[in-house]
Amino acid sequence: MSTFSGLTTAASGLAAARRGMDVVGQNIANQKTEGYTRQRVETSAIAAVAHTGRFSMGALPGHGVSVDGVARLGDALLDARVRDTLAASGYWSTRALAATTAERGLAEPTENGLANRLTTFWAGWQDLANTPDSGAAASSVLESAKELAAHIAGGYRAVAGQWVGARGTAERTVSQVNAAADQIAALNSEIRDALASGRSANELLDRRGVLAEDVARLTGATASVESDGTLTVRIGGNALVAGGDARHLTLTGPTSIDAGQRVGVIWESAPDLPVAVDGGELGGSLSVLAPAADGGMLAQLAATYDRVATALAESLNAQHRAGVTATGQSGGDFFTLPTTGSAALGLRVAVTTPAELALATPGGGPKDSGNADLISQIGMRATSPDALWTDQVTRFGVTTAADVQRATVSESAAVGAIGAQQSVAAVDGDEETISLLTYQTAYQAAARVLTAVDEALDVLINRTGVVGR
Repeated sequence: MSTFSGLTTAASGLAAARRGMDVVGQNIANQKTEGYTRQRVETSAIAAVAHTGRFSMGALPGHGVSVDGVARLGDALLDARVRDTLAASGYWSTRALAATTAERGLAEPTENGLANRLTTFWAGWQDLANTPDSGAAASSVLESAKELAAHIAGGYRAVAGQWVGARGTAERTVSQVNAAADQIAALNSEIRDALASGRSANELLDRRGVLAEDVARLTGATASVESDGTLTVRIGGNALVAGGDARHLTLTGPTSIDAGQRVGVIWESAPDLPVAVDGGELGGSLSVLAPAADGGMLAQLAATYDRVATALAESLNAQHRAGVTATGQSGGDFFTLPTTGSAALGLRVAVTTPAELALATPGGGPKDSGNADLISQIGMRATSPDALWTDQVTRFGVTTAADVQRATVSESAAVGAIGAQQSVAAVDGDEETISLLTYQTAYQAAARVLTAVDEALDVLINRTGVVGR
């Protein structure tokens, strides 16, 4: 063993302690950085060199410490769990938000809801049946009918407007996914090059991990790390990002709820190949935008407005035509419906004056109001527009409550997964402080060893052979 080997051993200890303090400083500096994963210096003891022969000195100590690298203390399984829970949370949160927004627009059960407007409308007919010669009661019925038609049309427009807003959100989500895919591909190339050249890629891995979580939350994508260190991101089993290459998504389909067609996602490079997005915020938006036949909540609600308008017009027109006016003329249609397009938007009051109201039954006389009384009872029928609306509101309320519950559960699961991930990867200030003191003490001890060896060598070199002179 060389006389100067003690210097080398002490110097390696100084280098290791200094690297440890550098890494602790990096951890502390990034304690609040989003997505940062704490790091740790990995070291190993340098083994002693074997000596044999006449001048062998027996068992010798090692030659110090080797800094093998800087480890990133993340957990791939916990990272995957976070991405899965974020995908579920994004899906149900999007649906819950859309459902609660639509539910607030219904304003049920309040005086501003459609159910109350229908009740007020039928009550107006009952008042008119009690006082058929009252011009005020007749005018009130006509105004109530116009307000009811306007309320139905307004409700349909509100749902259609929310649908357009949801589609715009889906467009923005697709743009965010495409941008994130490009960034992940660029980071893949940088990470692959860094690992191949022996450099640390820990900070690049942190940035890529945050982007992968964003894509999972937006689309429900899955991700897997390849042997060369790159991350492959898949949507519906097809690669969105593979190595340094990224593919882009495109939103297709109608731009208004009236079309009744499905909004979907395709690959920009392969327009004929649809993308199965069934998770994340984008998947939630697509389920909200789906046609009524496919369970789209907004399309079903808009269709209900159309059915209510149709049922209202058909039931009241049939009964109104069965009566006669005060002059004995047969009653005509009270409402008109459009031949094409939305019934809710095209519902109009056909009767313009009180004299056109067919309040009497045929042969009942000028003061008869039997037909008005029958009209006032339409709302109590099993197939009335009131029953249709009540059934829709009830089912929509149940669906909304279920979506909100699922969103709450999935959000709790995501919070739990993130907590488990952070328990391993997050920086703990107290722990880093202890590590800093440990490395500081090790540095001081190594420096003291270096000083002691230096003093011993000084005695050996400068005083050997001069004792007693």
